[in-house]
Amino acid sequence: MCGFVGFASAKHNAEEAKKTVKAMADLIAHRGPDGEGFYVDDRAALGHRRLSIIDLAGGAQPMFNEDGSLVIVYNGEAYNFMELREQLIAAGHTFATQSDTEVLLHGYEEWGKGLPAKLRGMFAFVIWDKTTGTLFGARDIFGIKPFYYYQNEQGEFLFGSEIKSFLPHPGFKKELNEERLPEYLSIEYIPNEETMFKGVYKLPGAHMFTWHAGSLEIERYYNISYHIDEGRTLAEWEAAITETFSNSVAAHQIADVEVGCFLSSGVDSSFVVNEVAKGTPRVKSFSVGYEEEKYSELPYAQAFSKEIGVPSIANKVSADEFFQANQTIQWYLDEPMPNPSEVPLYFLTQNAAKYVKVVLSGEGADELFGGYPLYCAGRYFSGYAKLPRPLRKAAAALAKKLPDFKGKNFVLRGAQEPWQRCMRANYVFATPAERDKYLKKHYHDKTPEEFFKPYFDQVQGLDEPTQLQWVDMHTWMLYDILLKADRMSMANSLELRVPFLDREMLELALSIPSRYRAGKSETKIALRGAALKQLPESVAKRKKLGFPVPLNDWLRQDKYYNMVLEKFEGPVAAQFFNVPELVRLLNEHKAGKNGGMTKIWSFYSFILWYEQFFVLR
Repeated sequence: MCGFVGFASAKHNAEEAKKTVKAMADLIAHRGPDGEGFYVDDRAALGHRRLSIIDLAGGAQPMFNEDGSLVIVYNGEAYNFMELREQLIAAGHTFATQSDTEVLLHGYEEWGKGLPAKLRGMFAFVIWDKTTGTLFGARDIFGIKPFYYYQNEQGEFLFGSEIKSFLPHPGFKKELNEERLPEYLSIEYIPNEETMFKGVYKLPGAHMFTWHAGSLEIERYYNISYHIDEGRTLAEWEAAITETFSNSVAAHQIADVEVGCFLSSGVDSSFVVNEVAKGTPRVKSFSVGYEEEKYSELPYAQAFSKEIGVPSIANKVSADEFFQANQTIQWYLDEPMPNPSEVPLYFLTQNAAKYVKVVLSGEGADELFGGYPLYCAGRYFSGYAKLPRPLRKAAAALAKKLPDFKGKNFVLRGAQEPWQRCMRANYVFATPAERDKYLKKHYHDKTPEEFFKPYFDQVQGLDEPTQLQWVDMHTWMLYDILLKADRMSMANSLELRVPFLDREMLELALSIPSRYRAGKSETKIALRGAALKQLPESVAKRKKLGFPVPLNDWLRQDKYYNMVLEKFEGPVAAQFFNVPELVRLLNEHKAGKNGGMTKIWSFYSFILWYEQFFVLR
């Protein structure tokens, strides 16, 4: 696991470029404290920060091919690199190291643009071809590893693992993408390639790019497509999950350093730890909790680790620590993110990094195998959608005129298309109108759900729970779950691996019938069935908690209320928001008159982030 930076142009001063690329790499030193390396010529500059995991002695970057015509910087792990290495040796390539980085170099020589589709793992990389003056790069199919880019009016192309690395470049114009502020507030992230920095874009998962002489071409190299197999029983799917997951966990343990595991109270991380423990009985498990017992998962996690005989290493986060860490966390995140679970994750990775360099975690199981309650809701809507749409619209029109009754909201939403009732779109605010009263100015008339329509349009033929899963894989998982997992782990120089997000696990999940993923009341049906055969029933059937946070209670305490109030009455809030409405929201929450925690935290997180990137630096 590492981080990289770089830029290319028609021509630049090599000496100045050396200073610039070094400054860029210094800003992401946390991604790779074990070493640094640079390559600079009069057209390109590449920088790398290394966290040594595989081939500790020989995997330094940037790395060159035999004649020095190709240079690579790479972040990630290719778990099938030994298999690809054998293929390349058979094709006549010779290797100087045991690293997966060199496999990518020779793989590009052999397969060109066909390389990314052959890789099994998590990765982002860039290869500079000095002969043709071409940059080629790609991001893994899930988007586990980050990749950002920026091209200015002069045709300079900047790229890197984190946006903050662009700040020292003289050609980077730091501007807030203010037009997207409403979407950030409603959704917690921007659900497309844009970022909160104007002109900075994310390379989507499963995409590759080619840059030459100021021209950028982006192409998809892999499609996540469902191919349902109705020929297996539930028991057979459970057996297939068990076997495939076992193989994935084995592949994700490939390392020349010790590998540990994260452990919460849920089935996903427990499944991971249990599988690792079969081959590594004393694998270290790491958990986090709070002094407030009702919010802490520690008792469950520690009981499970004791039952299977693995060491449990835990830490607790206090309210003071939680609030003190937030500005630092927003800096590491690059973009504002108000998901409170990022804070305990930050402290969890900080503690784990004291003991190991690599951890396995359970991210991705919910999206692949149907783990969110909203998929169950989608099952109901799928059934209702079989009624003719004119009938559903007539029922909604009638229901709208009637007093509230049980099921009214279902009838109203049932007349809409799946993209219109997407729960991710209005995650924080129920409606744009509710959100806009807090904004100082009107930005545009586009509703949050319209940003999700292009995703739903691509999977119209699928049942609604499956549509929701597919959209989640391309939005929620990519821009929230995986972003905070990468940033919080790399903030503490820890490599986080996700064995559920494996190519073979994905292909299996894409073939499982919808009824074995989420029913009307049960989630992850096939996955839980597989887990039941190996884990205690209390764990396999435990409902999803995520990272519960006592923030709702803390915001009612004077000390933390006043910390937030200070920001709500400060200059950043005054620049963007309707301050009296913010203060009213906070006061009503303190008085117990509303459940405004998520709204409060969205505004507060943005203010802290803006201060970090636009006021303090």
